[in-house]
Amino acid sequence: MQRRKARELSMNNIKIGGDAPISVQSMTNTKTTDIKSTIQQIDALEKAGCEIIRVAVPDQSSVDVLADIIEQINIPLVADIHFDYRLALGSIEAGVAGLRINPGNIGNEKRIAQVAKAAKERHIPIRVGSNSGSIEKSILLKYGGPTARAMVESALRNIRILEDNGFYDIIISLKSTDIEMTYQAYKIMAEKVNYPFHIGITEAGTPWSGTIKSAVGIGALLLAGLGDTLRISLTGDPLAEVKVGWQILKSLRLRKKGPEIISCPTCGRTSIELIPLAEKVEKAVSSIDKDITIAVMGCAVNGPGEAREADIGIAGGKGNGLIFKNGEIIKKVPEEQLLSSLLDEIERL
Repeated sequence: MQRRKARELSMNNIKIGGDAPISVQSMTNTKTTDIKSTIQQIDALEKAGCEIIRVAVPDQSSVDVLADIIEQINIPLVADIHFDYRLALGSIEAGVAGLRINPGNIGNEKRIAQVAKAAKERHIPIRVGSNSGSIEKSILLKYGGPTARAMVESALRNIRILEDNGFYDIIISLKSTDIEMTYQAYKIMAEKVNYPFHIGITEAGTPWSGTIKSAVGIGALLLAGLGDTLRISLTGDPLAEVKVGWQILKSLRLRKKGPEIISCPTCGRTSIELIPLAEKVEKAVSSIDKDITIAVMGCAVNGPGEAREADIGIAGGKGNGLIFKNGEIIKKVPEEQLLSSLLDEIERL
């Protein structure tokens, strides 16, 4: 896995690109003007591991509350803006850490120049990009519909507008609901620019189907070395977006955050109630801040041997089980004591 070397940018204390870790983002689904609910959601997302948060800024009343929100949160806030350059200027004045705009839809050249100048003075990066559903009509006609190359050309058109105004703190996103189109778009863009990439599969779906779709698409991009920050787009509680994002990064060993659980799928050899046990272990360790691997295995065959790389784990037996560390058995305990014994050993690590 050879990661693409992108230009490094900063959103407050979070670096994007270069050698910086791939960061996890999300977006609030509260009304931004509901300050209390928005801050509560941001705090919950931060606790789950969200490192950058985006809020919708559709009107002036949303701009008016940004400073209050920013003052009460700990992670960088990005303002999502369309159509009105004044909302971008107001957001910059309020102290946002980043903007998400498409220069082509916020006004004429003079207005874009004002936004670029203000963002440059405050060292505020701008995320520019195209979704398959927002490509300009002229480009759609050129390519016969939404394609990877059409998405790239649309994004480049907006990037060039900023570059023409001397602005280069740019982050690029190229998202489609189609995995292959998204993948190809980033591959093409990687040959043209060195700006960092914000990756994701847009409007991926509900938490179940959307998680699978996002894991396939984002996983493919990351394995190709593409991606500097990511957002999972799910129809549901944004907390799930953060959890899925982290799990994808942990699965590829790109980031570490808390315990990772490996467990066997069970079979006819399983003699303990492994499925509820695995679920209980996952819930019990969810708040533990230790970068460890925990194995929950159904029998001695798939115990210490197959889970040798785990820091600690369980291998089930008939009415009992083995606790093992680093592939070595340390004790045998009754089935009803497996969970408590495992947690005791985790505490000692």
